[in-house]
Amino acid sequence: MATIKVDHLSKRFGTGPDAVTALDDVNLEVSGHTFVSVVGPSGCGKSTLLNILSDIETPTSGRVSITHEGTAARVGYVFQSARLLPWRSVMDNLLLVQQEKDAAARRRCQDYLDMVSLGHRTKDYPGMLSGGMQQRVGIARAFSIEPDVLLMDEPFSHLDAITARTLRRDLHTLWQETKKTVMFVTHDVGEAVELSNRVVVFAKGGQVREDIAIDLPFPRDPANEQVAITKANILRKFEELEMVSS
Repeated sequence: MATIKVDHLSKRFGTGPDAVTALDDVNLEVSGHTFVSVVGPSGCGKSTLLNILSDIETPTSGRVSITHEGTAARVGYVFQSARLLPWRSVMDNLLLVQQEKDAAARRRCQDYLDMVSLGHRTKDYPGMLSGGMQQRVGIARAFSIEPDVLLMDEPFSHLDAITARTLRRDLHTLWQETKKTVMFVTHDVGEAVELSNRVVVFAKGGQVREDIAIDLPFPRDPANEQVAITKANILRKFEELEMVSS
């Protein structure tokens, strides 16, 4: 079982009076087969949190750990854009992140491409694919290393609504099949409610203000009354935070 622990985490950029606080004493734990979305206004530290968890950034104070059964966990990352190498084929983009480039790795990559309905496009180059297809490849690539934990930073934010909805369904199916621990950053509250077991609400200044369990059956239709009510309740919390900070 994978576990993410965030202990009194703070991050400031710059020094002196011009310093900017991105995260302020954040405490959070995520464990097991769960899907946790982090939501909040722009600049509240959501992406900074993922960057620290993935060692892209270092904290100013506090600590984080990502473990699996007591040892360092294997972590996959899905970015806002697919970040595929345009001169490599779809299959070669997946093989690039494999420790071994053997037949077993190729079969594993093929399996995950099949799961995102792109198993027939292995020889194509990224420029031959739509934006949604490229992001499918990026998701397949992250799953292909068979991570214990998957970090996702607004992976559908640049896609049209119909494509994003399809990819959310594909992602949810992969999550259920693979039993991964997922931390998913999004600015879309509806997306968070549709996908998540928990929604963690960040406020401006990088503080956790709410940690909300979402106890609704899957799959979730955005038009479902309970899904819509849950979304409205979370949006109301944002309005309350805005009133407090203003």
